[in-house]
Amino acid sequence: MPTPALTPDQLDRQVARLHDTEAWQQIITGWDITVPEPVRSASPGSVPHPADRHPADWRDLLSVTVDQLIADSVRSVPPAAPRERPLPGRLGAILPDRFHSWRRIGQPELRPSTHLAYARQILTEWGWQNTPYRLRNARGARCVCGALLTAHRLGYGSLGTVDRAGAWIVAELRSQGWTDLIGPWNRHPGRTAADAVALLDATIRRASHAGQ
Repeated sequence: MPTPALTPDQLDRQVARLHDTEAWQQIITGWDITVPEPVRSASPGSVPHPADRHPADWRDLLSVTVDQLIADSVRSVPPAAPRERPLPGRLGAILPDRFHSWRRIGQPELRPSTHLAYARQILTEWGWQNTPYRLRNARGARCVCGALLTAHRLGYGSLGTVDRAGAWIVAELRSQGWTDLIGPWNRHPGRTAADAVALLDATIRRASHAGQ
């Protein structure tokens, strides 16, 4: 599979355009609303109406079924990067990405939140950098957009997944009051590696809460 020619800044502009589309705005609208309105139901597993049982029952406090609460809780847990495919070592960090193209063979599609978890792993294991307009520095450290691209090139998610993951980062930045692109945020004076990892953590939570 050929290595995509996208640069971090090209990806940045691409995901910003995706974020601004009407379709994407519909996706992120109400992402944090996970609990449906209470509905009385006699179906198996439903929570009986309080009038039908002892008032001290703990289930009186619930507005949804226990099964629904479990499903919501599982969906809200940020996905961890699978351990069976660790990142290449420090040499792998500085090699051109084309040397890793074989890792894409036969790999399944991923949710954006899982792709973001791999990007986070890249930043924590290979390092973060804020040199403008570069995928990596001499040590192999990546910027935020560079980590997204590298995760794809290592076999974690399609280019479509990269776009959606980046759009979720833009959505998180907008919620924090940042109105520019990801690259300028990454290069902003005083920005740190801890800031970059915290941004990815917040974005993973946001995307996973939305089921993505």
